Amino acid sequence: MPEGDSIFRAARALHKALSGKSITRFESMFPALTRVADDRAIVGRTVDAVAARGKHVLMHLSGGLTLHTHMRMNGSWHLYRPGEPWRRPARDMRILLETPTAVAIGFNVPIAEFLTDRDLARHPALRALGPDLLAGAGSAGQTHGQPAFDRSEALRRLRQQSGGAIGDALLDQRVVAGIGNIFKSEVLFLARIDPFATVASLSDEQLGRVLDIAREQLAANVMTPSQTLSRARGIRTTRSLDPRATLWVYGRSAQPCRRCGATIQARKTGLDARLTYWCPVCQTRA
Repeated sequence: MPEGDSIFRAARALHKALSGKSITRFESMFPALTRVADDRAIVGRTVDAVAARGKHVLMHLSGGLTLHTHMRMNGSWHLYRPGEPWRRPARDMRILLETPTAVAIGFNVPIAEFLTDRDLARHPALRALGPDLLAGAGSAGQTHGQPAFDRSEALRRLRQQSGGAIGDALLDQRVVAGIGNIFKSEVLFLARIDPFATVASLSDEQLGRVLDIAREQLAANVMTPSQTLSRARGIRTTRSLDPRATLWVYGRSAQPCRRCGATIQARKTGLDARLTYWCPVCQTRA
């Protein structure tokens, strides 16, 4: 599943390319979207804003209608100039939205729906989301209708997971929105916290440090090229000048810890059997 930073960057690119533009063509492989387009005329509407909320993308259209998509594991949004060849096969296209200057294609998007303003306010999955760790990291368009990050609420929701492991709690989007498997391992390494420690065993100070580091790391990874001197692509947490040293522990099982030299460990956890990476020396339990 994409991390919150990649969804944020996708929404930012879509917002830059589409906001203020009139829709000249709309197609979809989803019958429900097609029925709405037939009944409510998507062509002719203006894209008001595109915003990320956790791992959801919300494309707000004029007339009080929003296209809501969730990428799951394999979905992605691409942008092209009109007439430009696609980098993915046409059979993977699920949504096409065109303006005079850009074509947005949703490839292999598993979840897509049109929502009225009323639907949006009452949407169960969106209402259940925890505080968004990237709230406030973008422009007004990118945070369209999104509340500011509520650190106290995030701490309260973490505390509700008292018997669970902190690593699992961070992946629950109902606790905090935006963390995926890579940032889970990296943030807990930087906070020097064992990913298998129960939430109940951690102090408010430790949990607060986890949240602060998570916000800092996610924000750093959505910086535009003009905001950072780094030329590295992809997620980067180490701030090392070495282009190969992008991450502290994730994907580095059996390799030496960059901080202490101990051997990085990995273990599958949770219902989805996702790999958790950690340093057994730097991340000891309290």
